[in-house]
Amino acid sequence: MKFEHGAVGLVLALVVALVGMTLFHPPAGMTAAPVAKPGLPGPAASPAGKAAPLDWRPADGFFASPSTSKLTDVFHSLGYDFDRIRSGEGRVPRLFLAALPADMVDIRESKVRKSLFFRALLPLVLQANEELLADRRRLWHIRYRLLLGEHLKAAERLWLAMMSERYGVERDDVDALLRRVDIIPPSLALAQAAEESGWGTSRFAREGNAVYGQWTTAERKGLIPRRRDKGTTHKIKSFTTLFDSVRSYARNLNTHRSYRGFRKSRARLRRQGAPIDGILLAGQLIRYSARQMAYVETIRGLIKANNLHRLDDSRLRVIKPDRKTLI
Repeated sequence: MKFEHGAVGLVLALVVALVGMTLFHPPAGMTAAPVAKPGLPGPAASPAGKAAPLDWRPADGFFASPSTSKLTDVFHSLGYDFDRIRSGEGRVPRLFLAALPADMVDIRESKVRKSLFFRALLPLVLQANEELLADRRRLWHIRYRLLLGEHLKAAERLWLAMMSERYGVERDDVDALLRRVDIIPPSLALAQAAEESGWGTSRFAREGNAVYGQWTTAERKGLIPRRRDKGTTHKIKSFTTLFDSVRSYARNLNTHRSYRGFRKSRARLRRQGAPIDGILLAGQLIRYSARQMAYVETIRGLIKANNLHRLDDSRLRVIKPDRKTLI
């Protein structure tokens, strides 16, 4: 009997010890699935197998801003050809810049500046759209289950409440959320970024990653326009990264009352099974600028002149989960 009690005690002691070791030193392979950060997993490999000439490293999934010449080298090493992307022959690399190159303003040839600007912004726009589509798919799944009379789990109810607050709709109004949680056509996002930031050369883009000219009345975070009208107190909203600016822009179009027509037109295209057309939806952005219809025509002109409508079907490259590399 004493032996049995002793054996049981020894087993319990071993269990306690193992649990303690697990808590303080969890096995790396069992605690979480490997997650690939957005961006490159290291120095970019060229088609010839040589490393691209990088002296910058990713931080929090984003790359610090290199010079325009080094960024051009990186694009080349990745086979990131803008004309091929527009023709639908390839996918866009997951290269996410924290900021545009500081020497964008020094590029004299407009064609070179345009190509660099579009290639820098496009992955960010597509990443923002991927996030929106993921939320949209989840909303459709919840809507389907509710129609079947099923009860949502606590985590689903909490997520739905959070989304309702974020997008400014009544709690649990899934249909209202579906009208707001949707993509922004890349053609429209790129054209507006080019117009609002002067192809990435404006002071707001260089100092605050503000490529969409969004206003803010917050006391701290913002840049004061040099030619602000007398009596006005607005600032241009600044951001930590370019991606923060793109996300904020998408949320602005998806929530602000001034763009209700934009959202209605987009929802109509969804019901018709038609493409989300940037040129068409640009017509609903009259209130984005004091120039109103002249601004709309400028945006449409940029889309057409640069064949940006061909980018509305573009996609980011897929990450192989077992290798955490780009394919």
